[in-house]
Amino acid sequence: MKVNRSIGCEVDECRFHAKTQQYCSLDNIKVVKHHGEARTVEATDCGSFEAENR
Repeated sequence: MKVNRSIGCEVDECRFHAKTQQYCSLDNIKVVKHHGEARTVEATDCGSFEAENR
C-alpha cells in the first residue's frame, strides 16, 4: 500500500490507513464540517473515511 506523507492519520479502522505507518494512502481527502460554522476541531471530520472490512 502506498503512503501519502502529506496526510497523517491515526485511524487504523479506515480502509485508507497506510497500516504500517500513521499516514493515509489517498492522494487527497475531503474535510467536512458538522455545523454551519466550524469553530472547533470537533466540528470537522475526514469525509473520505471508509470503514475497513475486518
